[in-house]
Amino acid sequence: MRITHVSALAVAFLALGTATAVAEPNPADSPREAIARAYIDALVSHDASAVPFTPDATRIEVGFQTGHSGPQLTADLENGPQYRVIQGVRDLTMSESGDTVTTRYLLDTGIAGVRLTTVEIVETFVIPADAIQFIEATITPVA
Repeated sequence: MRITHVSALAVAFLALGTATAVAEPNPADSPREAIARAYIDALVSHDASAVPFTPDATRIEVGFQTGHSGPQLTADLENGPQYRVIQGVRDLTMSESGDTVTTRYLLDTGIAGVRLTTVEIVETFVIPADAIQFIEATITPVA
């Protein structure tokens, strides 16, 4: 019986791979905004091939360091279980000041197509040239 439950759970998690992002490329984006948008798209698609990181890139999420290097951040986007529950991103807005891009969006999570919760994410990306060096994320539940 336990194997049946594990198998059903595995099927549910595999179904998550069908989610789509709404952070699709926008020709109006600046180069830095396009990089931030590629990162947000990869949260849903699990394809980080278009997301450039510096080798020493770091990520802070609600005060905790969750990213320690560019290669680790890439691996997490592609294979991290923490991203498998993401069903979609919507209502994305961005602003840019110098080498910093700030994004605000709603992120829907769930399992097997059933939405569990929505959170508001505010992420600040430091992109000094053509790669992400630093990300700081705050997460707020949406009522």
